[in-house]
Amino acid sequence: MLNANNRAGYVCRVTGILALTLTSAHAIEPPLAFDTAGGDAWTFEKTVGVTVPAGQCDIVEIIAPNGRTIVSPIQERIVARISLEPGENVIEAECHKDRSLNGRPAIQQWSVRIKDSPKARAYALVTTAGTVLDASMSEVAPTRAAPIVRYEWRAREGSAGPLVGLPAEGKRIELTRQTVDGEYYATVRVVDAIGRVDESTATFRVRNGRPEAIDLEREHPAWIDAAVVYGVDPFRFGPRGLIDVIPRLDELRSLGATTIWLTPITAAPAQDFGYAVTDHFQVRTKLGSEADLRDLINVAHARGLRVILDLVLNHLSDQHTYFLDAASRGRASPYFTFFARSAQGTATHYFNWRNLKNLNYQNEEVQRLIIEASVYWVREFDVDGFRVDAAWGPRARAPEFWPNWRAELKRIKPDLLLLSEASARDPYYFSNGFDAAYDWTDELGEWAWKAAFENGSVRQLRSAIGDRGITGPLVFRFLNNNDTGARFSTRYGVARTRVAVAMLLTLPGLPGLYTGEEVGATFEPYRYVAPVLWDDPNQLRVWYTRLLELRRRHSSLRSREVRLLTLEPADQVLAYLRPAVHPDRTILVLLNYAAATSQIEIPEEILRSLSPEGKLMDLLLGERFTLSLRGNRLALQIAFALRLTPDRRFCSPRKGFGPPLRLRSILENSPDCVALPG
Repeated sequence: MLNANNRAGYVCRVTGILALTLTSAHAIEPPLAFDTAGGDAWTFEKTVGVTVPAGQCDIVEIIAPNGRTIVSPIQERIVARISLEPGENVIEAECHKDRSLNGRPAIQQWSVRIKDSPKARAYALVTTAGTVLDASMSEVAPTRAAPIVRYEWRAREGSAGPLVGLPAEGKRIELTRQTVDGEYYATVRVVDAIGRVDESTATFRVRNGRPEAIDLEREHPAWIDAAVVYGVDPFRFGPRGLIDVIPRLDELRSLGATTIWLTPITAAPAQDFGYAVTDHFQVRTKLGSEADLRDLINVAHARGLRVILDLVLNHLSDQHTYFLDAASRGRASPYFTFFARSAQGTATHYFNWRNLKNLNYQNEEVQRLIIEASVYWVREFDVDGFRVDAAWGPRARAPEFWPNWRAELKRIKPDLLLLSEASARDPYYFSNGFDAAYDWTDELGEWAWKAAFENGSVRQLRSAIGDRGITGPLVFRFLNNNDTGARFSTRYGVARTRVAVAMLLTLPGLPGLYTGEEVGATFEPYRYVAPVLWDDPNQLRVWYTRLLELRRRHSSLRSREVRLLTLEPADQVLAYLRPAVHPDRTILVLLNYAAATSQIEIPEEILRSLSPEGKLMDLLLGERFTLSLRGNRLALQIAFALRLTPDRRFCSPRKGFGPPLRLRSILENSPDCVALPG
């Protein structure tokens, strides 16, 4: 396994220490002392403090690999800003009295964990003449500067069509006009005069045959609009962790999942779920190896699945070497200021998370550490994004951080999904770094639908959903995840689960499923871990699969628009329209949360908007029928997704649906036909 320095790709240069032989009495002990010990450094510049006994030194000379700083002490402590180089750095502080060296130098050693390399910056500039790829804003290396001598452009995978004119070299490249609608990606590799490299990717889109710029600060990649996130707890797939997930990727794809969300994979104490991070740059040994993670991601990508990681950036474990050092040395530790602290100097934590120590985001080294940790998994493993645990924590302590974090990640891979574990009702997250956020209330961690289901109130559900247009936030919606305790089907039963799943997968937003819920798994996260039994006794999987297929086929179900309706009985039936660009593609969703069949009447206005003749089709079962425009009565047993009857045949997926779903008896004898196109 790679050590910390090799893992970051650094070449270490050790600066020799000058051995001084002194004959004076002052040679016994150095009169100076650094405020802290040395350790890891996450910036190329550091501020160091040195204690200077009164009257002992006329001047203090701080010697670093990149230069010397001379200070005439006025008080008994001096502060100096020093420059470091990649790898190992030995810093000396010399006391000079009466033009002679007074005592041995104080010594401090820093191991710089970041690379000294150029920084590529790729942009796609859209003009009336076409699209220009521009890397002229790329930056030279920060410490040992050398001019950038080559700009090598290539088309990156994932573009809607070929990028004619690439590969090519140059700061600015004019592309031949693209005509195929979709998003395009071009990567530049910059090389400086001493061979150091960096890469950045530019993106633009073509819409209606015309190129458009993409605002990476505000816009998310198009694939997210059709994404279905599936949370994977690897040990629920098998005792070996990551490699036991691989054989089930085909099943997840056939279910309709598009994105795999892996629970935390970084190093953590043996019995921890993974949120107590002890090393941001290492795969937890219990889960598998780096090779196992790469295999999982490669196999997923080969099947068209994306992979995002659960990234823990709010805190470190109290077993992390940085916190252990700070706990042992106190203020003499170089990591004491890495942690947020109370007025009394105690490291802070949230809730009862006593083993999870909040990071101090006012410290520039902490910010760089977190950015480097995030970039590492993108650069080295080609992950497709992150679900950021407790993103509300850094937002409260340093709200300026997330936009900088996003900018660096999107510079490298602009089509990442950045999902915030924070409330989508707070607009901060969508203008400060994230593409989507959780369906929480204004209360921290409170699921927006919790009270509605606990109280059995459809009216509360309607209020919790709200009417959000295309400019509203992208809401991450779910029935189950790692923090919802007992599974939804355990709490509310299989029948209600079917209705709730139909709601989840027909509402706007980013739907999230969690390990085994499609087969009615009953485990509770964080408790006894055993692999899920995938036998599906209630045949839920086919219900999930059908709903996900409808979501994939019908663009209105993936849109950001919803129009909530009030149909009687309003305390039992949830109804909403999913508008489409073409009116005949609009879908009416009817969900019955009552224990028995509900008799409802669809208002004439709504019915006419769907079909002037009242000819409809139930998309869930593929059955066509006609309702009178006035005075119609519809027996709603579980759920309908209704739209205008197309002038083409349709299929009924009744086969394989398993036990009766309390749907209208008229649908039970529907024939099986050819598949319905989108």
